[in-house]
Amino acid sequence: MNPLFSFKIYNTVQDIPADWDILAQKNIFLSRDYLRILETAAPQNMSCCFIALFHKQEIIGICISQFLNLSQIPSFGERDHCLRTKIRNFVFKKFGSKVLIIGNNMFTGQNGIALSKKHPKTSLVKLLKQVSNALENLYQKQGNKPHLTIFKDFSEIQIKNFDVPEFDSFYRFSTQPNMIFNIKNSWETFDNYLADLNKKYRDQYKRARKKSDSLHKQKMSLSEIQNHEKEIHSLYMNVAEKAPFNTFYLGENHFEIFKKNLKDHFLFYGYFEENKLIGFNTLIKNGNDIDTYFLGYSEDCQKEKMLYLNMLYDMIGYSINKKYKRIIFARTALEIKSSVGAQAVEMYGLIKHNNAFLNLFVAKTFHYFEPKLEWQARNPFKEVN
Repeated sequence: MNPLFSFKIYNTVQDIPADWDILAQKNIFLSRDYLRILETAAPQNMSCCFIALFHKQEIIGICISQFLNLSQIPSFGERDHCLRTKIRNFVFKKFGSKVLIIGNNMFTGQNGIALSKKHPKTSLVKLLKQVSNALENLYQKQGNKPHLTIFKDFSEIQIKNFDVPEFDSFYRFSTQPNMIFNIKNSWETFDNYLADLNKKYRDQYKRARKKSDSLHKQKMSLSEIQNHEKEIHSLYMNVAEKAPFNTFYLGENHFEIFKKNLKDHFLFYGYFEENKLIGFNTLIKNGNDIDTYFLGYSEDCQKEKMLYLNMLYDMIGYSINKKYKRIIFARTALEIKSSVGAQAVEMYGLIKHNNAFLNLFVAKTFHYFEPKLEWQARNPFKEVN
């Protein structure tokens, strides 16, 4: 490694250098307030480190690492019970349960790394490879040698920076895309968005709103989140456990700590029927973007009230009215997000098994364990002549 370049690994937010904030200012998920959430309210099977890259004494890059021990969670997901899923779960437990991620596994998109523009990106990604080597050694000394090392969520342009010999042993992959909703300049209000929908999708909107007539939506304060903590966690787990694959579960106090740290940048909306909380969703203000976070709902109410679709419309309405540029809808539920106007953006990652022999089979077996999801993209908007 070039002696002018170096890095330092920090275990606590208190220890990260003051200059960290220079590179973190454009992304709330690299801010100290957010890092404190990772430090105090990360899932039980996740440990986080914060890494600063230096050229001489100048900070030139920052990143987050997350070590996940998948053997500590009771279930990867309960939706699929087919033989493929059982085999996948067994193999993950045996050969892939300890995972080192360079990036942020709790969000979709590049929210875990920020690099200075003063130096060639290839030089900085080589330094990131040195970081991952050091972290692998660190966890190995603790008796937790990672099975897998993953660099996650890069755009098509960003992933090209990793075309260097240091990453030849990594397999490049792409799974489910990031669903991004771009807000048009012509949409001054939510009604402008509705006017641009074609008849089929305006009817879908009307049907969804009619189904949810009896519901009351409420922005919840910190004390209200605390008062409904058990119901919130139950609704969250109802959704999380039905996902096809999980790498972690949030603790009961996660949203409370989120609200304490991010304050007005974190929005928590509860949906009530006859004073009973039957669903919630969360949003995070991140510059010109709104990032969606975790949600929860009662399965019966979701079907009867078209609750999830109504939540999507509410998120769009809020973001348009508040003049945001984009909504990051993330992965999952691709088709329904597409039906409200979100578009798929491919994200790429790099993965390596730290057993050299098993790593030979990663490329051949990856899509067996993480098959491409078949879905139909929708265009809800009127045709432009």
